[in-house]
Amino acid sequence: MKPSVFTYHDPRTIDDAVGLVGRLENARPLAGGQSLMAMINMRFVQPDHIIDLNRVEGLAGIAESAEEISIGAMTRQRELEFSPLIAARLPLMSEALLHVGHRQTRNRGTLGGSLCHLDPAAEMVAVAAAFDAVVQVAGPNGRREIPFQEFPLGFMMPAIDADELVTGVRYPLWPQGHGSAFVEFSRRHGDFAIVSAAALVMLDGRGQVARAALALGGVGTAPLRMTEVESMLLGNVPSEALVRDAAERCRNIDALDDALVTAAYRRSLAAVMARRALVAACTRAGAHFPQTPTQA
Repeated sequence: MKPSVFTYHDPRTIDDAVGLVGRLENARPLAGGQSLMAMINMRFVQPDHIIDLNRVEGLAGIAESAEEISIGAMTRQRELEFSPLIAARLPLMSEALLHVGHRQTRNRGTLGGSLCHLDPAAEMVAVAAAFDAVVQVAGPNGRREIPFQEFPLGFMMPAIDADELVTGVRYPLWPQGHGSAFVEFSRRHGDFAIVSAAALVMLDGRGQVARAALALGGVGTAPLRMTEVESMLLGNVPSEALVRDAAERCRNIDALDDALVTAAYRRSLAAVMARRALVAACTRAGAHFPQTPTQA
C-alpha cells in the first residue's frame, strides 16, 4: 500500500509547529507514527500536509515535582518503560506499558500520540483516566489544560481544536504505599485489549480503603471510570467478597458490540478484569483478604 501525495514539514519549535497546524488545510501532526502511518498507507486518512514533530524542541522529557509527574507529549513509550522515576512513582504506567504493542512499536510510539489517537482500547488512555491526568495543549491563542475526563469527545475524538497541539500530560501523584495494577484480555499479546482494567488503591492506618480508582478500557467509545465500584470500596477493609461484589457492577455498563466481540461478553469480561485488577492493587497496598464465612 502507498500513501497519497502530501507535503512534508519539519518544524523545530512549538510555535512553528502550532503555526503550521493552524495555517495549513488538511494537515496531520506526526509523532511516533505507529498508528498514523498505517492509516495513511491504507488511505484511511489522506492528509495534504504532514507536520513532523520529532525534532521540535521542548516536547519530550519527564519531570517530577512534589505533587505530580509531567511527561512531554513526544516522550517515547520505551523511555517511559525503562524510567526508574516512572517505575517508582507511577508503577501503574510501568505495568501497562508492557502491554503496549511490541518492543519495536514502543521504540517509536509516543505518549502524546497514543492519547491523541484516543483508541478506547489503548493502554495509556486507560492509565490517564485512572490517574485523572491533565492534558496540556498549545494553540494560536496560547496554552491551556484539559482534565482527562473532558478530553474524549467521542470515539477517537480528542477535545483539541484543529489548530492545537498536545504538548504534555500531568499525572497527579498518589501517596507512597498505594497499590496499583493493570490487567487486560486480548486475543494475542500486543493486540489492543478487548477489555482492560487499571486500578489504584490506598489504605488508611486501619486497613480500610481511603481512596480508589478503577478505569476500564476497550468497553466503550472512551475509557470508563467506574465511580460506583470505587464508592463501594471506600471505608471498607478489602475482602474477596467485597471486591467481587464491587466488580460485579461492571456487568451493568453500556458496552460496545462489534463483529468480533458481543457487548454481553465485554460486560462479563469487564467484571473479571476489574476483580483481578482490584485484588492485585489491594494486595500491593497491604491488604490481606481475610476469608469470609462463605469462603471457609
